[in-house]
Amino acid sequence: MNKLYIGNVSAEASEEDLESIFKQWKIQHSGPFLVKTGYAFVDCPDEKTAMRAIDVLSGKVELHGKVLEVEHSVPKRQRSCKLQIRNIPPHMQWEVLDGMLAQYGAVESCEQVNTDMETAVVNVRYATRDQARLAMEKLNGSMMENYALKVSYIPDETAAPEGPPSGGRRGFNARGPPRSGSPGLGARPKVQSDIPLRVLVPTQFVGAIIGKEGATIRNITKQTHSKIDIHRKENAGAAEKPITIHSTPEGCSNACRTIMDIMQKEAVDTKFTEEIPLKILAHNNFVGRLIGKEGRNLKKIEQDTGTKITISPLQDLTLYNPERTITVKGSIDACSRAEEEVMKKIRESYESDMAAMNLQSNLIPGLNLNALGLFPSGAPGMGPSMANVPPPGPHGGCSYGGQPESETVHLFIPALAVGAIIGKQGQHIKQLSHFAGASIKIAPAEGMDAKQRMVIIVGPPEAQFKAQCRIFGKLKEENFFGPKEEVKLEAHIKVPSFAAGRVIGKGGKTVNELQNLTCAEVVVPRDQTPDENDQVIVKISGHFFACQLAQRKIQEILAQVRRQQQQPKPPSGAQPPIPRRK
Repeated sequence: MNKLYIGNVSAEASEEDLESIFKQWKIQHSGPFLVKTGYAFVDCPDEKTAMRAIDVLSGKVELHGKVLEVEHSVPKRQRSCKLQIRNIPPHMQWEVLDGMLAQYGAVESCEQVNTDMETAVVNVRYATRDQARLAMEKLNGSMMENYALKVSYIPDETAAPEGPPSGGRRGFNARGPPRSGSPGLGARPKVQSDIPLRVLVPTQFVGAIIGKEGATIRNITKQTHSKIDIHRKENAGAAEKPITIHSTPEGCSNACRTIMDIMQKEAVDTKFTEEIPLKILAHNNFVGRLIGKEGRNLKKIEQDTGTKITISPLQDLTLYNPERTITVKGSIDACSRAEEEVMKKIRESYESDMAAMNLQSNLIPGLNLNALGLFPSGAPGMGPSMANVPPPGPHGGCSYGGQPESETVHLFIPALAVGAIIGKQGQHIKQLSHFAGASIKIAPAEGMDAKQRMVIIVGPPEAQFKAQCRIFGKLKEENFFGPKEEVKLEAHIKVPSFAAGRVIGKGGKTVNELQNLTCAEVVVPRDQTPDENDQVIVKISGHFFACQLAQRKIQEILAQVRRQQQQPKPPSGAQPPIPRRK
């Protein structure tokens, strides 16, 4: 991709004029300018120089009263499914970018291009020509956080000639091999399976990590195929600064190891004698699973890597700082191995939660998961907003006549937590009810020594999701579950007695599948006596996502039962129509 197309060229422009501009901006070219009427072509010595020419000249430099447009020269037959998107805000999260790109079609790959520019550049491949064309039309020139995106085709060597309209051939037959110039041979991870590595470093080492005129940090990003953000302006005057590393898990670990080596060398050079531990930042939602039951996961990592690991207390968390600090002490080799294991657990938790969130967004029409406060807005490394996820088809969710049906869930919480849920003068429960759009009431205690209290939540699916999410979160925040425990609660939903068999399934098949799918414990107690409304209880136990997914799946089963009931039945005694003879 070294050949450039220069557009919007004045009829008065000559080869010497273009040569002069390139010389003025210190841009090398490896051949003469081929000037045509209104446009020109030129070769650059390498892709990096071509990228710099596009960045410096396109839309910014005038020649004879016309602003030049510079982009990669792509033969028409190679204008297929591959695009380059430039001028992306430098601090933009991968998750946000992926969400934006997915609006226009299926993204098969998205790789970051290493450049010297302040803004980011990615190469994107869509599944079809039409999707790439639509993305080009919609994104080119669109504003994102005060940056105007620049989108152009890049050569697609695997593109097949476009057939006639009726042929319906795809733009390419198979994905070609990754270009050797691409970072890590396509190393940029699929966002769904990865989150960035966040570390805290002592402020006095930030200068060494950046290096003179940014040379050191550029070298790290190039060698590890990563994008590294050093948040120097955050927490002015603080003793430590956060660094965010975007790459594959291997790329993140390599960059982290290099940063630890730099800090160690700087400490020796400056006679800094204190130990420099590795400090990893992780969202609180993942820490419980990192620690494991009775701390087993964390102990195993410590034993396997020869490190000592501590985690900052819950009391340090705020609405604006949802991250815990995981401090790892040991040799650089040991800390590096521990980072790999810690982040592996955190990524597994993230992927599990994202899978459940995607299922939730498909099962609840219009659910905006970003507004739930589960992953606070803007928290680094958090999942994309689901606000733009289209509502599911007629088979998803529990919607009748266009409006979601109201549901009643009985959620059991520790009796000692009732005060925290109600709040001073009932303020918290009122705010929670208003936020979720649900009726939330605490049932009276069933005796003096009751260890649990029942919270009655009435509202449509999205309201249930919001209310229960906040209740689970509140119990964790208020330390009703230990730092090494994950919040697991029991919820009861009532189902018509005639539908209980459908929830259980033949030989318990359905309920077993439910448990395997959702990781929740689902029990339909035997020998129940139906209540006055001919309903029986289904008990669901588990952490928040497991509990929610099980509730949705059960409501889906009930919706199918109701639909079958609503189908008109032939009148009693009526004979089926006899087919007419021909």
